[in-house]
Amino acid sequence: MRNIAVKIMYDGSRYHGWQYQKNGITVQERMEQVLSELTNEKVSVTGCSRTDAGVHALEYVFNFKSETKIPIDRLPYAINTHLGNDSIAAVAAAEVAEDFNARFSSKGKRYVYKIWNSNIENPFTSNYSWFLPYKVDVRKMIDAAPMFCGTHDFSAFMAAGGSQKTTVRTIRDCVVKQSAEWDEQIEIEVEADAFLYNMVRIIAGTLAEVGMGRIEKDSIPEIIASCDRRRAGLTAPAEGLFLKKVFFDADLF
Repeated sequence: MRNIAVKIMYDGSRYHGWQYQKNGITVQERMEQVLSELTNEKVSVTGCSRTDAGVHALEYVFNFKSETKIPIDRLPYAINTHLGNDSIAAVAAAEVAEDFNARFSSKGKRYVYKIWNSNIENPFTSNYSWFLPYKVDVRKMIDAAPMFCGTHDFSAFMAAGGSQKTTVRTIRDCVVKQSAEWDEQIEIEVEADAFLYNMVRIIAGTLAEVGMGRIEKDSIPEIIASCDRRRAGLTAPAEGLFLKKVFFDADLF
């Protein structure tokens, strides 16, 4: 039995997230359909993250076990042929150890959140950024971002419905910058060992409110320490969020 890891990217606009949902098609469901067709087996895949509806992935890793004889270097091409125009692309595949699990073997993730800050919405970014038509002081956001770094109880930045055993997380990096492509686009990058439910979107919403002058940047340590969701900022919309990088002990691909 082979254990195979696959790296994909996808546009989340068409999907109800990664994990199976009763009310719509998900990326997990589509990948299992394709792999089951390719291998003539009932394939079950394990994903590295449970991205929500509308969230995108520049890099996403899942693994599955199979007796398939498809050569590992041909597997991404075979997957893409079956996918067609499904807003998902297989980028790479690799044989991994029997005990590898894309979710539990992950050592961290990096997300980028994109804000379109203009009074005119860009039709080319509307599905891939948060349209924020208010005056924002990006310098304040840049100064506030590093205050999230460190090991803390981040329950103030977790939406209701989270089921994690602990709300302590370590944020390794949190930066704000303006996009090299668009002057109007603000990008927030957050890297951590793991994330709570909607954690990045709430951090993004909080930083946006700092930029709009609704939250003082110096109050961020107090908000974190409060463990009170009501103290943090709003939950930014899903469409601006991208999973950018997944980290493992060794390079898989």
